[in-house]
Amino acid sequence: MTHPARLSASTSPTVTAALWMIGAIASFSAMAVAGRAVSFELDTFELMTWRSLVGIVIVLSLGLATGSLRQVTTRHMGWHVIRNLSHFAGQNLWFLAVTLIPLAQVFALEFTSPLWVVVLAPLILGERLTAARALAAGMGFVGVLIIAQPWAGTLGPGLIAAALAAIGFAGSAVFTRRLTRTESVTCILFWLTVMQAVFGLACAGWDGEITLPSATTAPWLVLIGCAGLLAHFCMTRALSLAPATVVIPIDFTRLPLIAVVGYLVYGEAVGMEVYLGASIIIAANLINLRSETRA
Repeated sequence: MTHPARLSASTSPTVTAALWMIGAIASFSAMAVAGRAVSFELDTFELMTWRSLVGIVIVLSLGLATGSLRQVTTRHMGWHVIRNLSHFAGQNLWFLAVTLIPLAQVFALEFTSPLWVVVLAPLILGERLTAARALAAGMGFVGVLIIAQPWAGTLGPGLIAAALAAIGFAGSAVFTRRLTRTESVTCILFWLTVMQAVFGLACAGWDGEITLPSATTAPWLVLIGCAGLLAHFCMTRALSLAPATVVIPIDFTRLPLIAVVGYLVYGEAVGMEVYLGASIIIAANLINLRSETRA
């Protein structure tokens, strides 16, 4: 019989990882609600500007407190620029999508991001495109078609923005993987917040006008800035404690959770095609995870 203490010790990392993932899921959901809350006053470029400025304060504060700011370097600035342009585009499109279509649709299409990584990794990182990876990518494409239903005339700006956002996030993930070979997390997060603040200022101020946060939107912007960094921190902690095959399936519970939030807060109801397409996309991700774990 297994000793209770040993059983507890063996399951503790998995339970802890699950708790970290709950924090990530809550943070991603809070970002979606907060992004919609400020959309009446700020465009996506202004939103990204203020969110990034909040992020700079957080990263600098934590870096000074932990002494990790010395890890920030100017090596591979080209990779940082490409990585952050990809993430900036994806995040802007994501915030646009949450204002145009039901939140459940946005999250369902966002789940295609790991499958786009499968497509981009061989081109950028030189990784091999296996049969399992190709199958997963193909299934993900079928799932997107079921959700978007372009043949039904329902394909609009919101669905296109959400689908393109997933590609932007995938590009960000691939270049982040490239940077983690030589750079620390603090270095990556520092240039993430700084560069995206610059990109946001340039795009938001092209017409000579940048809307300042009001008393109504300022708390939401702080929430977006904190939730964005917290979500990625929680997911990173979860992946450090448990395998991806345990962590990523937990992340898929974001879909039913945000569907409930959308229904209760905004009265959004989504059709069965969203859940069917999302199920195929999730299955594709699990096939890819299982293949990678065996390898």
